[in-house]
Amino acid sequence: MKVSGVRYLVQQGVDNVWKNRMMAFASFCVLLVSLLLVGISVLAYYNVNSIIGGIEEKNEVIVYFNDDTDDEMLKEIGSKLRAMPNVSEVVFYSKEEAYESLKASMAEYEVLFDSLGDDNPLVDAYRIKVNNIDEIQSTIAEIRKLDNIYSIRAPYDFVNILVQLRTILTWVMGAIILAMVIVSMVIISNTTKASVYARREEIQIMKYVGATDAFIRFPFFIEGMITGFFAGCMALVITWLVYDSVVNILQDQVALLNIIGMGSIIRFADIYIPVTVAYVVGGALVGAVGSAISTRRYINV
Repeated sequence: MKVSGVRYLVQQGVDNVWKNRMMAFASFCVLLVSLLLVGISVLAYYNVNSIIGGIEEKNEVIVYFNDDTDDEMLKEIGSKLRAMPNVSEVVFYSKEEAYESLKASMAEYEVLFDSLGDDNPLVDAYRIKVNNIDEIQSTIAEIRKLDNIYSIRAPYDFVNILVQLRTILTWVMGAIILAMVIVSMVIISNTTKASVYARREEIQIMKYVGATDAFIRFPFFIEGMITGFFAGCMALVITWLVYDSVVNILQDQVALLNIIGMGSIIRFADIYIPVTVAYVVGGALVGAVGSAISTRRYINV
């Protein structure tokens, strides 16, 4: 097809948006709501995962060592711990630090600590954070192979709850997102069909005078793309305003959120590029393809 022909069809598609503005507006509204449903569901899923990740970072495994473990041995063990694949952070916690911390937290028992004199009943330890709590059992099993281990303290029950919570949320949010996508596609398809049906006579006349299928579909493709593009832009603006408003409200409770590990809520400024691309491209693509496919029924006359 010549460039002039393509230009003509594109212009026809643009003109059709205004000529059929009521149906175009209906498609716009359906696309907007559908994009918002899917987009907000996806953002909620990623934030839930981020929050669980923030809670995971509050977890730590503490490895205690025998009292006769010397400094060289402790350094060597520390190097081995840092070399483990699932270990993200290793911090030495001396028995002197632990003793001072214990005294500060039990100030009312000062007489008891004074009776101990210079004797320190505590032992040296390493505080360890893991990358993936799903593999914490195997990591602890690997740590137990090291020498001079006195005991290991790990939040097994809490880890199991987090793992189960992540699995449940993944399935639930995945089902919600899938349902939103299916419902959105059905609604969009029906609305697009209604729009095309309203112009079935126009399509049939074009077919009778010898227009090819591609020639007929292309203006509808452009029309759907324009409608979807603007729906995606509007969905982006609404999501941005609502998302930032919710985050601003939560920031008033930032101290509490950080304590329970929810300070890892994703900021919109960090994700606006992929969200923008997803909304705009997704809206334009769904609108264009939906319009083009829906013309098939009325092309065969």
